[in-house]
Amino acid sequence: MGDLENAKVDEKLEEIVKKIEEDFWVPKELLKNLADDMELMMQNSLQIQDSTSIKMLVTYVDSLPSGHEEGCFYALDLGGTNLRAMQVKLQGDGTIDLKAESYKVPSKIKVGKLHELFDYIAEKVSHVFEIEDNSDYEILPGERRELGFTFSFPVHQTRINSGTLLNWTKDYDVQDSIGKDMVEELKKALKKRAINVNVTALLNDTVGTLAGGRFYDKNVVAAVILGTGMNAAYVEQSENIVKPYGLAPKSGQMVINTEWGNYDSSLLPLTDYDRALDNDSPNHHKQILEKMLSGRYLGEIVRRILQQLSEDAALFGDIIPPKLQQHYVLGTDIVSAMHGDKSTDLTVVDECLEKVLEITNISLDKKKLIAKICEIVATRGARLAAAATLALLKRLGRDTPREEETVVAIDGALFAKYEEFKLCLQKTLVEELLDEEVSKMVVLKQFKDASGIGAALVAASHSIYT
Repeated sequence: MGDLENAKVDEKLEEIVKKIEEDFWVPKELLKNLADDMELMMQNSLQIQDSTSIKMLVTYVDSLPSGHEEGCFYALDLGGTNLRAMQVKLQGDGTIDLKAESYKVPSKIKVGKLHELFDYIAEKVSHVFEIEDNSDYEILPGERRELGFTFSFPVHQTRINSGTLLNWTKDYDVQDSIGKDMVEELKKALKKRAINVNVTALLNDTVGTLAGGRFYDKNVVAAVILGTGMNAAYVEQSENIVKPYGLAPKSGQMVINTEWGNYDSSLLPLTDYDRALDNDSPNHHKQILEKMLSGRYLGEIVRRILQQLSEDAALFGDIIPPKLQQHYVLGTDIVSAMHGDKSTDLTVVDECLEKVLEITNISLDKKKLIAKICEIVATRGARLAAAATLALLKRLGRDTPREEETVVAIDGALFAKYEEFKLCLQKTLVEELLDEEVSKMVVLKQFKDASGIGAALVAASHSIYT
């Protein structure tokens, strides 16, 4: 390819990237409009069942940890990527002794049969019981161990220890499972292995994070997960829940699982890449907001853009790299690494392209362009996450000045490991969406492993033996 042809290719590349940057930019006013729209949907869904795309599920968790809980409890935490099994010894003084095992859930389990998923879970939890040492916390006659189950998918609950699956999210699509009670399925699998444990509580990972965060910080009023998927939970006044759900809690409060990753609105600035990704996904027309910003999808959006640049503007020369055409081959961890490359010659971008896509000999200008695409996609995701957080603060009445601190507990690898994403979210929220006086009192605080620890804490606070 001659110099003139190269110049034409580079010019076309720049033209397309400029258009992509324009399409992916979400201005401040739109972010505020999105937050208002989301908060209105939240309010409507508290009044009428299934009235909006934000489900606002009642969790039946009506009390959060005080820090004085005591005893030995267990937790299972099934997320989008990993399964964690834990033994949590609560010391009664706000401290814990934790033993935990973590396992990456095999892809075939995520799309297999329901009994295979729960057999896998039961096998892993059995390891925790095998290594336990309960000498300090003896099980009294007639009692059983108690376990909280963090299940990071939408369920319809009618009580604290029961919930039927509404739909799968992330990359799960387990057969014959919709409408089944997830606690009953877990009990059956545990019984097969003769594991003597009572499943005291079923909760979403955001509820677990909220409980775990509150245990350590009394100013925690909400929790957000930004990982493989995205979601939020918060403490609602029960008088605001008009839709039928059972007896009103004595505490006057109820934790709500928003399921805001399912948010869909004509206001969302969807691009052709978003629409194509949604159409190709097993849960198409669902989890639209999640597909625009969560860890499961950011890498795939970048891949689709790079593929188009390869096809339309010869980004990688005359041949389209075969690996680049594989869906989800580009993980968000790789996008994060390329986005964060601070080296002068972008050696990290080089290494990622070679390792994941088998692409070599890329010019510095093209490497800069690829890093720019990562930045464009992540920036949009972080700004949308900031708008969703503002909606949560509005729902709580914490978007106006007040004396006490408002702490939002956050967990998930996207927030914990993608530094540029986290910084952009925080900057957008503080500098663009909140008044200065309000922003001083709002803290986004990361709590590692809070969702699993929170399950044990909820099991403790709703113990059948207390």
